Amino acid sequence: MPPAPITRSTLREQLAEALRDEVLAGRLPAGRSFTVKEIAEQYGVSATPVREALVDLSAQGLLDTDHHRGFRVREITLADFTAMVEARTLVIEGVFRAAVADGSLTRTEAGAEAGAVASVRRRAEAARRAALAGDLDILIGYDLRFWRELGEFVGNRYVADFLDRLRIQTWVFTVPLLRARGELRGLLWAGHLDLVAALEAGDATTARRILAEYNTHALELGRSLATTP
Repeated sequence: MPPAPITRSTLREQLAEALRDEVLAGRLPAGRSFTVKEIAEQYGVSATPVREALVDLSAQGLLDTDHHRGFRVREITLADFTAMVEARTLVIEGVFRAAVADGSLTRTEAGAEAGAVASVRRRAEAARRAALAGDLDILIGYDLRFWRELGEFVGNRYVADFLDRLRIQTWVFTVPLLRARGELRGLLWAGHLDLVAALEAGDATTARRILAEYNTHALELGRSLATTP
């Protein structure tokens, strides 16, 4: 069977994801300006899907409109980062408190729910391994997918979208600082699997403790990285 043709909407999504990955990898650093034409030539596509993808990334808070150059990678300050972590803390605590209360992660007898839990657990295992190994590139991918899947499973897609945007933006802030640090073993949060286990067990106390540790770790790491010469 021949591959399905790439539609404009699919190309738009692919370009947005590719450019997001460029930002997370540091190949499009904060403050970098570029035009639609530059990106279109780089990827060998027309200007329309590029413009659409850049508008999407602007809506996600990764790009700012630059009236002279088109678009610019957003520069996220420590104050921005702190506010983002505090915002996601308030939202995610409410989401998981509700999940524990209604047993969202313990009803695994249904095939679909069991599959969803198994997928979240696989993401958690992979993220934990990458964090402990200090492998930033692998960690980012699995960490984002872990929280995305967990958020969709225990919350609703609007909350999941909001948290996903915040998490991407906080990674954009910390990634260049982490890359400058070099050795990352023992520095990155690795509690993904512990959180899944607590939620599956319906252990609200442990889940809240792990979430508190996660958010405290993020704030302390971000502040330490930003203030260390």
